[in-house]
Amino acid sequence: MPRHLVLGNGKLLINLDEYLQIRDIYFPYVGQQNHVQGHVNRLGASINGSFSWLSSKEWVIEPGYHLDSLVTLSYAKNVKEGITLKIEDAVHQRENMFMRRITVLNESHEEKRIKIFFHQDLSIYENEVGDTAYFDPEKSVIIHYKKNRYFLFAASFDQKGIDQYTTGVKRFLSAEGTWRDAEDGHLHVNPIAQGSVDSTFSVQGIVPPHGKGDVNYALTVGKSREEVFSLYDYLMEIGPSLTLDKIDVYWRRWVNKTKINPCNLSDELLDLYNRSLLIIRTQTNENGYIIAANDSDIQHYNRDHYSYMWPRDGALIAAAVAKAGFHGMVKNFYRRCADVLTKEGYLHHKYNPDGSIGSSWHPMIDKEGSSQLPIQEDETALVLWAFWEHYKETGDIEFAQSLYRSLVRPSARFLLQYMQEELDLPLPSYDLWEERRGIFTFTTSSVYGGLMAAYSFATLFGEDDRAERYKKGADRIKAGMEKHLYDEDSGRFLRGIYLLDDNAYKKDFTMESSMYALFAFGVYPADDERIVRTMQQMNEELSIKSGVGGIARYTNDYYFQQTHDMTRAPGNPWLICTLWLAKWYVQCAKSLQDLERPHEILRWVHEHSFSTGVLPEQLHPFTGEALSVAPLTWSHATFIDVLKEYTKVYEKLSQNSLAR
Repeated sequence: MPRHLVLGNGKLLINLDEYLQIRDIYFPYVGQQNHVQGHVNRLGASINGSFSWLSSKEWVIEPGYHLDSLVTLSYAKNVKEGITLKIEDAVHQRENMFMRRITVLNESHEEKRIKIFFHQDLSIYENEVGDTAYFDPEKSVIIHYKKNRYFLFAASFDQKGIDQYTTGVKRFLSAEGTWRDAEDGHLHVNPIAQGSVDSTFSVQGIVPPHGKGDVNYALTVGKSREEVFSLYDYLMEIGPSLTLDKIDVYWRRWVNKTKINPCNLSDELLDLYNRSLLIIRTQTNENGYIIAANDSDIQHYNRDHYSYMWPRDGALIAAAVAKAGFHGMVKNFYRRCADVLTKEGYLHHKYNPDGSIGSSWHPMIDKEGSSQLPIQEDETALVLWAFWEHYKETGDIEFAQSLYRSLVRPSARFLLQYMQEELDLPLPSYDLWEERRGIFTFTTSSVYGGLMAAYSFATLFGEDDRAERYKKGADRIKAGMEKHLYDEDSGRFLRGIYLLDDNAYKKDFTMESSMYALFAFGVYPADDERIVRTMQQMNEELSIKSGVGGIARYTNDYYFQQTHDMTRAPGNPWLICTLWLAKWYVQCAKSLQDLERPHEILRWVHEHSFSTGVLPEQLHPFTGEALSVAPLTWSHATFIDVLKEYTKVYEKLSQNSLAR
């Protein structure tokens, strides 16, 4: 189940599903140590003795956020009982605290006796062995802990604390969990449980006809009992409700610290732009690692997840965020890339949020038994490219200088050395989709962009000899692309080539959306006739013709494949691939009328966002439903990148029109 609501501060990330149930709690890193593992943490209510969970058919749920904020604004309506719950959630922007404010609205003509039930299902340190859950009478709270991870849960109804509570065993032998105990509206007290455990507690109050009641729920997270108690005392001193209001103010001011020209864009598109910035913030670690996605349900598909930093994703996300004016948020990304860069000058496949090397499926040996470097070269090249884009936006020469020796020079040296001399192209590596090994147009374009970035940095710092070497390397690669990656007969660029014996190679004519890299990373202008033909053919061959719309990654894409009917759906529509087409239209635009097609694509993306503004990775080609993970950080960053570029071109064309 995708995550409809995400909340975080760079250390603590909490994901909620469409029923407002907590499904992930990441700490102390965004994306590392998920102490819930996707299990359901239920929320329920007993109304005059009639109990139901919010995930049941008795409730209609409307998840959402406050405008321009990382404070949620959701509604759960029980029409039969005449009760509406207004639910607001937030993670503190600085402290490791989560709070939930529930306003119980009695819309009936009779008094209602309400009990709100909170269920906690943790797997601390990502496993269920050896957890403890207990009631602490000192503060009248529930504590879950194991080793150096502590979670304190508390609640009140009109300032009255926990009414009933229990702890117990879950998913072991015949025990389902304490949530079953709640379903008769009462809990049988058990003050402590050990092993695979959960807890449930309730608060209660009486709400008069057309009146309201106030429920507050809080979670503090830390590495010791003393730490979670200290945070709880801090929260109680200010008050959960006032704290939540302050968090709302902070995020509104944060996301609006830079302004965008609204041009002819609707409020809905501008709201999605801000929502995307906020969601990217939740997926970005305080230490700088930008995580691809933190929807733990993907583990059921391939027994792994997206909670890694791919340097490629991170670079493209960081460049988009800097373009939007949020430079400080991504400075640590470049510092971390410098930290983990190998002595040879390349970056590995992917990294965990603590900087350790992530899982990989790239072998260090080829089919013939020879050693090979298990990398995607674009991941090293794009960090260089993005770092120059960052400098262009900020002019921060001190920051650029601080990483010039540790990041720029060794990366550029590697790109120059990792060459297939006879072809004037980079040596084979894995493609950006991590599926095949060869020499690809996307990778080669990114290497060109990376070397040109290194050339610009060397020129900036007066190192003319290095600048000349980097420029010659880039020119050499461009010449190799024109000779080997462009096919005269088809009038377009190839996806790539695969080396055979004696420097012969096999051409890959598969239509591929990532060839947008040819103009995106500066190899050619978007209106070069070869790029125009390539992109036009891409649009024709990769468009989804089922009525859903969008662009597939490539012809016959197998990942989450839903059909073998290539005429209607060569693959699933991906948001980033569709936005790459919009980016091309924007860069080719010569008049305001030319911007209508990319405007249409931006609206298409909005139409396929969740009601909360969350963007998935891909869509079902016939139903339009989200597939794979949500939110995908890359989707949000690409939307920001294209919309920002759209406004810049729109403003320029508007001025030109007025001048005439």
